[in-house]
Amino acid sequence: MSSRWLRALTLNIVLLILAAGLSVAVGAVTIPLKDLGRLLWHAVRGLPAPQDVPSYYATIVFDLRLPHAALVLLAGSALGSSGAAYQGVFRNPLADPYLLGVASGAGLGAVVALSLAWPQTQGGMFGLPAAAFLGAVVTVALVYALARVDGTVPATTLILAGVAVGALATALTSFLMLQSEGTLRRAMTYLMGGAPLGGWAPVLAMLPYWLVGQAVLLASGHALNVLQFGEEQAQQLGLHAQRAKTVILAAASLTTAAAVAFAGIIGFIGLVVPHIVRLLWGEDYRWEIPLSLLGGGTALLLSDLLARTLLAPQTLPVGIVTALFGAPFFLWVLQRTKRQAA
Repeated sequence: MSSRWLRALTLNIVLLILAAGLSVAVGAVTIPLKDLGRLLWHAVRGLPAPQDVPSYYATIVFDLRLPHAALVLLAGSALGSSGAAYQGVFRNPLADPYLLGVASGAGLGAVVALSLAWPQTQGGMFGLPAAAFLGAVVTVALVYALARVDGTVPATTLILAGVAVGALATALTSFLMLQSEGTLRRAMTYLMGGAPLGGWAPVLAMLPYWLVGQAVLLASGHALNVLQFGEEQAQQLGLHAQRAKTVILAAASLTTAAAVAFAGIIGFIGLVVPHIVRLLWGEDYRWEIPLSLLGGGTALLLSDLLARTLLAPQTLPVGIVTALFGAPFFLWVLQRTKRQAA
């Protein structure tokens, strides 16, 4: 590992830890970082909470904020790494789980499961990402088939196909929500990125899907680098291009589905974070994937913190915050892509 990548990795880990600390410390009751650090240190060592720290701090940290921060971190890292993977597979800087309609497809799969029975048990929660994954896979396959033109995937057709398929998935999701009794408000919050499920249960249910998807994506950096030369050149370099693309898309869809299943549909993290990583540290996917993973977690933690504090005591869905920052960034990227094409 070169010193440049080591510095980048260290910086992103530090930023992620700081964002997680702020997410846990700041809220309706602000917990001093010193007390938070002591609580966590005692918990790691298996000791009871310090006696000079208010007892309700431990309840707030371990029962409420820490599991919420863990869920947001996992969701953001999933969206960041999957966004980088989609952009690498399609060789398109505008590819993103949200813009491709994959997040909407995963949301449709999840809402289908939610309309049958809102999963309150651990077993029910494990099935929710599976339903979301099925919706994501169907969506990405349909978008890819519609956008492909003479063996390539132009940016224009990719966006049009993603918007069309995403709109269809959203319409079906809205129909299911209207047909469901008693879950409309929760489903609405969910679709706007509200992370409505609390406690450690959704974190534990999401973790296996997250681990499998991220392991595959982290191991796919070399394949993504080779795919940038085109499928024909990749074949000549010894890479089975179609198989590699299928595996990477499946892993990216799995991580997206895991995020959507428990955090809701959150846009633009998968677009913005990989772009910032490439601008700062270059286009080597062996490092872009892990840095996007870390950066996605940091970005969503900070967005969630803003959502909880901007209009306190009211909490905004985090999807609103990411859209406010992500939409202008998308327009900038679109304009930049047009200039490069010209």
